[in-house]
Formats: sequence, structure tokens, C-alpha cells
Amino acid sequence: MASADDDPFGLMPVKKKPEHEIGQSLDTLSVSELDERIGLLREEIARLEQARARKEASKNAAAAFFKT
Repeated sequence: MASADDDPFGLMPVKKKPEHEIGQSLDTLSVSELDERIGLLREEIARLEQARARKEASKNAAAAFFKT
């Protein structure tokens, strides 16, 4: 296995995370690449839902405060 010592510049190549563009052609992706994209999109959906829940809670708290 290669180590950072084997690289004369001290840098190992970093595998770039696949990016998914909505509507992009899926014809060239393998089944494993599709599975990876599905996983990434599910993680992003969960992140978006958490952000939405935080904002909704903040909005409800503000509405309750100013409702008095």
C-alpha cells in the first residue's frame, strides 16, 4: 500500500465525491454508481429535512412569543 512517504510532494490523490446534477443523463452510470448517488441524495434529503425542522421550530417559537 502506498504511503504519503511514497509521494514526492507529500500528497496522496483524493477521490472526488461524485456530484449529482438534477436531470443529468443516467445512461453512463453503473449500478454501483447509481446506488452511491441514491445514498448521497438520501443523506442530502435528511440534511434538508433537519434544516427545515429547525427553521420551522424557530418560526413557531417567534410566532408564539409575539402572539401575546
